[in-house]
Amino acid sequence: QVQLLESGGGLVHAGGSLRLSCAASGLTFTRYSMGWFRQAPGKEREFVGCIGRGGSLTDYANSVKGRFTMSRDNARNTVYLHMNNLRPEDTAVYYCAAAKRSFGVRTITEYDYWGQGTQVTVSS
Repeated sequence: QVQLLESGGGLVHAGGSLRLSCAASGLTFTRYSMGWFRQAPGKEREFVGCIGRGGSLTDYANSVKGRFTMSRDNARNTVYLHMNNLRPEDTAVYYCAAAKRSFGVRTITEYDYWGQGTQVTVSS
């Protein structure tokens, strides 16, 4: 059974930082590119970033480019989202997802597995 378990969310002031983690189990982690998405209240789920199987290729939404970075530790089956200079508009539930593709997956329907999400709240 595949499980993706996010952690690291919380409440932070604007300008602060958080690191989200997503631990994967039940799949061969190196065969999957990983993505982060977020969903704010009343809004659709949106792409945040993705990282290729090897960890060297990344892609980000324009809204987070330069502030957020992704990394992965294939030995630990874990992917990270490092978030800096957080803004109130970054407030959302953040989800990690796994896609059986090498890289470059931005659309929700391309992902095979999803976590339950972790709340990030940025106060002004």
